[in-house]
Amino acid sequence: MLTISVSDEWRNTHSGAIIGLLELSGVDNARPSPELNQRKREVEALLRERYKGFTRQDFLALPVMAAYEQYYKRFNKTYHVQLQVESIVLKGRNLPEVSPLVDANFIAEVETCVLTAGHDVDRLHGPVSIDVSREGDTITQLNGETKPIRAGDMVMRDVDSISCTILYGQDNRSPISPATTRVLYVTYAPVGVSAETVQAELQTILGYVRLFSPDVRVEQLQLISA
Repeated sequence: MLTISVSDEWRNTHSGAIIGLLELSGVDNARPSPELNQRKREVEALLRERYKGFTRQDFLALPVMAAYEQYYKRFNKTYHVQLQVESIVLKGRNLPEVSPLVDANFIAEVETCVLTAGHDVDRLHGPVSIDVSREGDTITQLNGETKPIRAGDMVMRDVDSISCTILYGQDNRSPISPATTRVLYVTYAPVGVSAETVQAELQTILGYVRLFSPDVRVEQLQLISA
């Protein structure tokens, strides 16, 4: 099991926030999952029915969306999961097919609106900690571009560098790949998102992973509150 700590600075800066951790092993991520793809179509239809007639302001009035909107607003950013839900509901777009482990995350995110990142555990180099970004911090994104990070963002670090940030997403060192057999899902919930909602997000992901890897082993499932 991967040991993950949280810094005092994270607790002090983001009082009321919650980090959810779900680490799984024994996963087969190499083959497409027809069951998971079917669930995508069902969730897309469910969202279109649930939010039929919604405007952007209606989405922002949802309690979870409102909490993230307040967080992102501090940095003059827009919550990307909100945009994904809008694209499904208002533009008729479908969820992408990347790999089962990634897709399980995407489906759960648009259902619960809770931000979650997925990492290949074998590509993370301990110790790993949840922390706050500082002036001069950077992240090399999935596309290989190195971006400076605004101070005060929630981040996850390992010994090499920042592995994930709420505002800029994941790095290019630890993403899930078809060869991934050990995965860590990390949920970043700012103040205003309840523990029950974070727990529901992790349980939803776990349920989807079990569709294509029924023998998956849960190494850890825990919530950490600031």
